Amino acid sequence: MGTKRDWEGQPLELHPKDTIMAEAESAPSILSIFENFRDELDEHHDRRERIIKKSRDITALSKKIIFALQRVRATNQPIPPKIAQENQTRFDQIQALFEAVVPEQLGINGWRYQRQISPGIQEFIEAISFDHYLRTETLITHAECSARVPPQILISEEDYLLGLFDLTGEMMRFAVLSLSSGNTTATQVTKNTTNESEKSPVAASQGGIVVDLRAMRAGFEALSVPQRHYMFRDMAKKLDVMQNSVEKVERAAYGIVVRGSERPSGWTPDLSGAMEVASY
Repeated sequence: MGTKRDWEGQPLELHPKDTIMAEAESAPSILSIFENFRDELDEHHDRRERIIKKSRDITALSKKIIFALQRVRATNQPIPPKIAQENQTRFDQIQALFEAVVPEQLGINGWRYQRQISPGIQEFIEAISFDHYLRTETLITHAECSARVPPQILISEEDYLLGLFDLTGEMMRFAVLSLSSGNTTATQVTKNTTNESEKSPVAASQGGIVVDLRAMRAGFEALSVPQRHYMFRDMAKKLDVMQNSVEKVERAAYGIVVRGSERPSGWTPDLSGAMEVASY
């Protein structure tokens, strides 16, 4: 609004009434600005809730995949057809959920809402890495994980590592169930055995899991994450759980190796006691 002037062009002093009218004229523009802020915040919270909902659905489907894979009893072999078919349906549903998230995470929103989708991504990585390990006895790579989701979905290195932390728990459950089953008395050469004549009462696949879990533990313990990094808090919790999982498998495997010939029919490893860990 222009300044009022007299006939000589000099600015006039506004009467208080004129000042109030001027402020009233500018009020609608100020209100419209705050209305835009309100709309943006409402849109942000709505988008955030939609992503959280889809992340929870991905987590639930991934857990069902893992539960189904725990029914497998052999590694380095194709997944039984019935279980593979069930899980493929769930993988397709997860793919559809990720595709539905893509429009919500375009541009800068890919980082803005990363924390909301991360729990679902980590659980998905745990599922596909467990499936991959049972098929090949190898660890899935970061690039292979990224190839399982739409290109617009970010699989960060942090989510990849935290998903592998959770994988150790599933490997522990699989190993303990296998060691507890009745087919562990078959004498086979364990993984990484240097002497071909050396035999072990632990099946090769079960011995391989012990070796692989130890290698994963060594790799995780070598990680150095700054305390200011947001991954530090989550990793500290998962590291303790991972170490406990590996120790359970070691204790069960050692019990079979040392006293395998003495165990009665139907014996299962005792994992109820606390594990003593040496401190250095």
